[in-house]
Amino acid sequence: MSPAAPARGPVLPGRVTLVEVGPRDGLQNEARRLATDDKLALIRRLAAAGITRIEATSFVHPGRVPQMADAEAVMAGVPRDRGVAYAGLVLNPRGAERAVAAGCDEIGSVVVATESFSLRNQGRSVADTLADWARIAAIARGAGRRLTVTIAAAFGCPFEGLVDPARVVALAEAALAAGPDEIALADTIGVAVPTQVVDLFHRLRAVAGAVPLRAHFHNTRNTGYANAYAALTAGVSALDASAGGIGGCPFAPAATGNVATEDLIYLLDGLGVRTGVDGPAVAALAPWLEDALGHPVPGQLGRAGFSTVVPRADPRPPDGLEPGPS
Repeated sequence: MSPAAPARGPVLPGRVTLVEVGPRDGLQNEARRLATDDKLALIRRLAAAGITRIEATSFVHPGRVPQMADAEAVMAGVPRDRGVAYAGLVLNPRGAERAVAAGCDEIGSVVVATESFSLRNQGRSVADTLADWARIAAIARGAGRRLTVTIAAAFGCPFEGLVDPARVVALAEAALAAGPDEIALADTIGVAVPTQVVDLFHRLRAVAGAVPLRAHFHNTRNTGYANAYAALTAGVSALDASAGGIGGCPFAPAATGNVATEDLIYLLDGLGVRTGVDGPAVAALAPWLEDALGHPVPGQLGRAGFSTVVPRADPRPPDGLEPGPS
């Protein structure tokens, strides 16, 4: 009797794009406000590590998110010699106009899946944010900017609990009518598990067609990395992450940090999924971040280091060509 063939796991892409959100989502919930020069130092080091998409700031009212009050100054100082696309988060048309004027390459906006959280996060009803999103999309398209919409609290809400997947899909369909270049689902409070992630992204794919899918996970309950893996099996091509795992939403109680960029790279390296990012270089940021923020960061690889036991994916594409999905 011949030996049984080894079991094969889900098909994974050959490459995934990491979107570094530390300078925005990572810093917006910090008690200590980093100086503009410190934010730019962080961005430069992330770019030097090979990150090609960085969410640099948000164009929101400084009274609501004072950590982002220097948005224009940050964008004026970002390095432009490394081919990085810089994104700005906006919540209304005025924010979109500011982001375009400041030179953002990408415009991101948010539609929250529940009324309670939408009112807390944006001070607007879901219907109003969808109307704002359509106007934001028109401004971004008119300026030739890449455009992403995120359905936030897609898996659970701190005020309303479990979110009906059918509601998320309906909101996604409405948001897709404005023609985004990418659509994301965010587990804003870190409650999802992999089965939910696979189910909801498969549902989203059914209505999104060829529009690329992106995922944003928080590791509040230690499921963020498993959820990132699950998202890749469901066709997601871009994953958000934050250096050191810092971050959280100031309007979502107990929503702790994002998945850590360096920890996620370690997982992806071991799976053979290329990111093009130097994971150890990102991990080396941990001491600097801890000193700048005044507290330890949640990420593990800054302390544990990259193991030589697990083979690392070659970050360089063969023969100078970008690999497509496997």
